[in-house]
Amino acid sequence: MSIGEMLAATVPMARTLKLEFVEATPEKAVVVLPDQGEFHNHVGGPHAGAMFTLGESASGAIVLAAFGEQLARAVPLAVRAEIAYKKLAMGTVTATATLGRPAPEVVAELDAGERPEFPVAIEIRRADGAVTGEMTVVWTLRPNG
Repeated sequence: MSIGEMLAATVPMARTLKLEFVEATPEKAVVVLPDQGEFHNHVGGPHAGAMFTLGESASGAIVLAAFGEQLARAVPLAVRAEIAYKKLAMGTVTATATLGRPAPEVVAELDAGERPEFPVAIEIRRADGAVTGEMTVVWTLRPNG
């Protein structure tokens, strides 16, 4: 099962929004929010909450891709998030997530018995390439036990 299939199967909101997980590697995650009228705002584009969920889902996909081997000993949790809506989003929008710290550095902190935190940066773009939103989600790997 791919990371996208796993997230779609286990995260009801991802299924509700019909998010499409295009890519999920330790270097980059790409998730698409199709244009759906039931999730539009008052100006006919994707609702801010749908765009937030899109960005958070992209960040979760890269976290699973980068740290999936750590799941037996730690749980990934979002700690905080910030989003900036830059331009009007219309139609289909795509979120691209990248890790803000090298994965080996984060794992080394986990190995040392710490609870590492690391940012994930997300850009949300509409089909013409314009950046409509920028988001940062700070994640942690909470050791089990």
